[in-house]
Amino acid sequence: MTMLQERRDRRNANRAFEQGAGVSRYRLQQKMIAVGDDYWIDDEAGEHRYKVDGKVLRARRTYHLEEPDGQRVATVRSCPLRLRDSMAIEDADGNRTALVKKALIDLLRDRWRITLADGTDLRVHGRILDHEYAIERDGYKLAQVSKKWFRLRDTYGLDIGPDTDPVLMLAAVVALDAMTHPGT
Repeated sequence: MTMLQERRDRRNANRAFEQGAGVSRYRLQQKMIAVGDDYWIDDEAGEHRYKVDGKVLRARRTYHLEEPDGQRVATVRSCPLRLRDSMAIEDADGNRTALVKKALIDLLRDRWRITLADGTDLRVHGRILDHEYAIERDGYKLAQVSKKWFRLRDTYGLDIGPDTDPVLMLAAVVALDAMTHPGT
């Protein structure tokens, strides 16, 4: 495959993502005053799909993603003894699936990486503080976070592309939100 063909394929795939082809949509709405940072993640029909259960009074920031029946599907934990701000994502069995980390120094903009357990790096770019960003692998858009469709404060949407693990993307967004908005 030539570089031109690869670029064209990537552009077509990202265009299909933008048009909603095979995309799963979720809505995240944090409560303004919540004990332990608990909130629900709803699907596009408004049904509760996952609960984010923030644990208070712990040495490390910890968030559990649970299905409505209470079954834990992922855990997001801060890594306190690291030079860079980072959070680990673990599956239901406690195995690390990814590490979300901030670049050491970048004066122009925030830079974030998500390193998967297999060593693959995902790139996060956009305005993370404003909840307007994308998560990509090799230029292919895997997920898109946006507030533009919501008028409520602290409500934003997450579109996840086909063939992308929704739990991993949701956990990554929870980690990014926890690191960029630590007091909310």
